[in-house]
Amino acid sequence: MAKCAICEKGAHFGNNVSHSHRRSNKMWKSNVKSVRVKTGATSAKKMYVCTSCLRSGAVERA
Repeated sequence: MAKCAICEKGAHFGNNVSHSHRRSNKMWKSNVKSVRVKTGATSAKKMYVCTSCLRSGAVERA
């Protein structure tokens, strides 16, 4: 699973708890996309960025 290059957000782990309180493993995957990002005035680089960083304007798309 990919991690966000900006905020390091990745997968979270926990338990699924049923009505009878039986527990099984669960994984929440973060919404991480592969995007081309502006790194300099003319250069661009492909990296994994989560959608919350994209919406907040932490990175600028190429």
